[in-house]
Amino acid sequence: MERGEFLSKLGIGMAIVCAGCAISSCGSKGNDPAPSNNNGGNNGGGNTSGTSINLVSELANIGDSKILGDAIVVRLATGNIPASFTAVQVACTHQGTSIGYNLAQGIFICPNHGSEFSTSGAVVLGPATANLKVYTVAINNNVLTVS
Repeated sequence: MERGEFLSKLGIGMAIVCAGCAISSCGSKGNDPAPSNNNGGNNGGGNTSGTSINLVSELANIGDSKILGDAIVVRLATGNIPASFTAVQVACTHQGTSIGYNLAQGIFICPNHGSEFSTSGAVVLGPATANLKVYTVAINNNVLTVS
């Protein structure tokens, strides 16, 4: 087999494999992960064990975020006071996908179906209908804890 023929067949084979992967990843809602925490609001529960952050070395800039257990913590403002941070459940209340923080828009966004949440966990845009659980942030000697 000539080198050109080999590369041609390899390219076609890879295209078929990639097409198969793309099709299987675009499954229906039934294939999406189940939510890990669909309580919403300020209800108890959730795994926040080991959830402390040294503010001297982490979350130094506005918009910085870190996932701690079932929570995502974001610095919203300067100063090491609880009001400068928010902590909400990381699992979207629609189908449990991990959300991320979008600094430019000042909201949390689910990459799976586009649900949007305010920094206080309220649904801004569906398909999610339940608010995110909000955790309590405390700071002692430049150490942030979430409970």
